[in-house]
Amino acid sequence: MRIIKLNAIDSTNSFLKEMICNETVADYTIVVAEHQTNGRGQMGTNWDSDKGRNLMFSLFKDLSIHVVEFPFYISMAISLAILKALKTLNIPDLHIKWPNDILSADKKICGILIENVIKNKLNSTIIGIGINVNQTEFINLPRASSLKNITGVHYNLDEILRSIIKHTKSYSNLLQQGKYDAVKNEYEANLFRKNKPSTFKNVEGDLFSGFIIGVTKYGKLQVLLEDEIVKKFDLKEITLMY
Repeated sequence: MRIIKLNAIDSTNSFLKEMICNETVADYTIVVAEHQTNGRGQMGTNWDSDKGRNLMFSLFKDLSIHVVEFPFYISMAISLAILKALKTLNIPDLHIKWPNDILSADKKICGILIENVIKNKLNSTIIGIGINVNQTEFINLPRASSLKNITGVHYNLDEILRSIIKHTKSYSNLLQQGKYDAVKNEYEANLFRKNKPSTFKNVEGDLFSGFIIGVTKYGKLQVLLEDEIVKKFDLKEITLMY
């Protein structure tokens, strides 16, 4: 495992993508940054972070040695790896907000950006992870929090990184062994608002009610609507209001 530590970079995902273009990158190569000037989240959002207080890194995972037919299983596996690592720190009330935000007590503490590299088949993936660890102020971000805000503890970033990598390898092994149902079942068991009455907003801005019951192997959210109708939604089609 190779760990590259940088003081400042625009984006660790972008740094790894450039590496892939210029050299052979080993499995579990990790790029860690104290500060990202252009950190990216889901759907083109920015990830802002105080320098040196949070854990921001990207992980290169070589998938050429085994086939992952449905890329969303990678998202489920990495979400579970982070969840398990945080549980060892006794972070309370942890859930996965679909597709892969990690919440504690309904506050976002971690975001994940996965960029797959496809060459005829899914060849490799770059997993960008940002965890709010020791930052305590989040201006104009009422839904954000950090491990320190939640527990009052100041954390060692390297220890958290090692724990996440350990659990990532464990869940990666499950996928390599073809134990997809085990990963999907555990992911669904930890879904935020699962089987609870919830309010959603569609792309037209209309609100509607339903129950999250699970996800498909393609990563679509399954919502039970009125009249016992189950509808599947893509990421850009629905927003969970909470």
